[in-house]
Amino acid sequence: MIDVLNTVNLLRERGVQVRSISDGIDPATSTGRLMLNMLATLAEYERELIVERVNAGIAAARQNGTRFGRPLTDPLVITDKLAIAQDARAKGRTAEDAARLVGWSRATLYRHQQALAAREGIAM
Repeated sequence: MIDVLNTVNLLRERGVQVRSISDGIDPATSTGRLMLNMLATLAEYERELIVERVNAGIAAARQNGTRFGRPLTDPLVITDKLAIAQDARAKGRTAEDAARLVGWSRATLYRHQQALAAREGIAM
């Protein structure tokens, strides 16, 4: 609401006449400013209701067991993919090619290699 009012005031200070032709709201008049404030307040109220409904829906979904976010990856799959990528690297393929071979980006390959090295206590 504040943004709408600030924008209208800023435009008026610059000499821009703001008027809603379809609604007949003219912020240059006291009645127009009242209507603009009322509509902005109603819009803010509607937005808050939407946020409350969305949050209630998320809470209900969580209670019913819905999980949000990226699905968990199976550590065995990651280990297998790392082995395939490391084998490809040992055969002379680039890190980019080895990562693409298992469906990863090069950065993902490096991240998983670092995580493996950290788990095993190996400095990379």
